[in-house]
Amino acid sequence: MDVKNKATRIELFSLKTPQMRAFHMSWFAFFLCFFAWFGIAPLMIKVEEELGLSKEQVGNTVIASVAITIIARLFIGWLCDRVGPRKAYTGLLLVGSMPVMGIGLAHTYESFLLFRLGIGVIGASFVITQYHTSVMFAPNCVGTANATSAGWGNLGGGVTNMVMPLVMGGFVALGYSDPDSWRLSMIVAGAVCFLTGIAYFFFTQDLPNGNFNDLRARGEMPAIAKTRGAFLEAARDKRVWALFFVYAACFGIELTINNVAARYYFKEFDLGYKSAGLVAGLFGLMNIFARTTGGIIGDKFGHRGGLRGRVRWLFIALFVEGIALIFFSRMTVLPVAIGSMIVFSLFVQMSEGATYSVVPFVNKKAIGAVSGIVGAGGNMGAVAAGFLFRSESLSYQGAFLILGFLVLAFSFLALLVRFSPEDERSAAAEHARALEKRARVVPKLRFELPRPAPGRRVSPIAVLRIYLGVALMIKGVYFILNMHELEAQMEGTFDQTQNLLAWFVVMAHAVGGGCLALGLATRFVVAINAIVVAGAAFVHLTGMVGLEMLGANTDFQFAFFILVTLVVIFWQGAGGFSLDRMLREDNEGDVSLPSSAD
Repeated sequence: MDVKNKATRIELFSLKTPQMRAFHMSWFAFFLCFFAWFGIAPLMIKVEEELGLSKEQVGNTVIASVAITIIARLFIGWLCDRVGPRKAYTGLLLVGSMPVMGIGLAHTYESFLLFRLGIGVIGASFVITQYHTSVMFAPNCVGTANATSAGWGNLGGGVTNMVMPLVMGGFVALGYSDPDSWRLSMIVAGAVCFLTGIAYFFFTQDLPNGNFNDLRARGEMPAIAKTRGAFLEAARDKRVWALFFVYAACFGIELTINNVAARYYFKEFDLGYKSAGLVAGLFGLMNIFARTTGGIIGDKFGHRGGLRGRVRWLFIALFVEGIALIFFSRMTVLPVAIGSMIVFSLFVQMSEGATYSVVPFVNKKAIGAVSGIVGAGGNMGAVAAGFLFRSESLSYQGAFLILGFLVLAFSFLALLVRFSPEDERSAAAEHARALEKRARVVPKLRFELPRPAPGRRVSPIAVLRIYLGVALMIKGVYFILNMHELEAQMEGTFDQTQNLLAWFVVMAHAVGGGCLALGLATRFVVAINAIVVAGAAFVHLTGMVGLEMLGANTDFQFAFFILVTLVVIFWQGAGGFSLDRMLREDNEGDVSLPSSAD
C-alpha cells in the first residue's frame, strides 16, 4: 500500500495534523490498555491471600494473561489491513474493557483465570499502535515514531505497578475491605479504556488522506477483496518469522518481568508491598526513553547504512540484552540488583524499538499482517517464559539465567533478516524524498538557545550533564532502598498523597536521571528535577532555626548547588554527545544518505 503525505517529522506538541493526532491517541490508548492488562499484577499479593492461590496457579494466570494475545494480535493485524486502525482500535477498546471490569466478579481460581485470559485480548492494541504510526510517518522518522508510541504505551506496565496499589489504598481509605478495593480498582481501569475507545473513533483517521472507506470510494486504495492473501504472503516470508522470535526475546521478556518483578523483590529481597511495586515499576518506566532510544538509533543506522544498518543495530541491542539479563540473574545484593535491572531494562526496550524500526520495511502491502505476526511473537515468548516461573523446583534467579542464554542465541536470528538490492534502493529513494520534503517545510529561521559549535561532540556541559544524570539515578536508587523508612514517617491523615509525592521524587531522580545522562528530553527532565531539588532546598532551609544558621546548613547549600547546576543545563541545553542533538541534526536534514542511494 502506497501511502501519501506521510509526516516527515514528529511535532510532539502539536495536535493539528492527523498524523500527530494518531500518534498521541495511539500511544495513550496503548498506555491505558497496558495499564489495564497488567493492573492486577501488583495486586496479586492480596489476590493470592484472598483466593488461596499456589505458585503454580499464579503462574497459570500469568500465562493466561498473555496467551490469548497471540491469537488476538494475529487477528487484529489482519483486521487493520481490511478495516483500518481507527475502527479496529475502537472495537478492541470497547470489547477489551469488559473482562477488565468483569474480573471483579471472580471469587474462585477458575473464574479468576478465565477473566485474566479475557483481559489478554487488549494486548493486541500494540499491533494497531504500530500499524497506525507506520502508515502515518515517513522512513526517516518511522522508527522513532513506532518506538516512542510503543514505549510510552509500554510505560503503562511500569505505572500500573506504582499506581494500582495507590488506587486500591484509596478505596481502603474510603472504608472498603481489601477484596472489594482491588475489585473496584480494576473497574476504574476498565471504564477508562471504554471511554478512550469512543474518543479514538472521533479524534483519529486511518491514513493521512482520510479513512479507508472514503479512500476506497474515491479509488485511492484497493478494495477489501484485493487485500485477500496478504496475511498468507506475510506468513510465508522467513524474515517475518525471524523477527517473530527476535521479538519473543525482547518484548516477551518485558511482559514476563512486568508480571513477576513485584513478587520477585517482595519474596527474594524482603521489600515491603509498596516498595516492591516501586522497584518493579522502574523496569517499565524506562520506556519513557529507552524504547524511543532504540528507534532513534535504528533510524540513525538506517540513515547511514540503509536497511542493513537497521538490522545490524537490532542484533547489537538484542545481544547486549542477553548479557545484561545473565548479569541480573546473578545479583543477590539489592542495590546492585536494581542497578543491573535498569541496564537490562534499557537494552530490552531498545531491542523492541530496533525491531519495529525494521518491521515497516518488510512488506508494505501487508504492514498489519507483519506487525501482527511479529507482535504475537512477543506474547509467545512471554508464554514460554511463564512456564519457567510457574515451576516449584526452579528459582526466579535460575529462570532469569536460562532466559539470558536464550536471548543470546535468538539475537543471531536478526541476521537472517535481509533485503534485496531493489528493496534497499526503494527505501533509500523514499528516505531521500522524505528529507527533501522536510527541508521545504522546516522553518529556516527560528529562535535557538546556545548550543555547542559544530564538530565538538563532547563539551564540558555534556560531561556535567552525564555526571549529574548518573548521580541522580544513584540518588533515586538510594531513596528506593530507604522507602520503608519514608513510609513509616508518612503514616497519617494524608498517607496516600504523601506516598505519591515521595514516589514522584524517586521517579524524577531515577528515570529522569537516566534521560539526563542520555541527553533525551533534557530541558523537560531538568525542569522536573529542578522542581524537586527546589523543594528539597526549601525544606532544608526552613528546617533550620533561622537564616543566621545558613552558613552551617550544608544540606541546603548542596541542594542549592544542584539547583543552580540544573538551571545552567536548562539554559545551555544537552550539549554534545546527546540524543537531543541527534534528533536536532535529523530535523535540520544534517544526515547522510544510505550508500545504496548512490
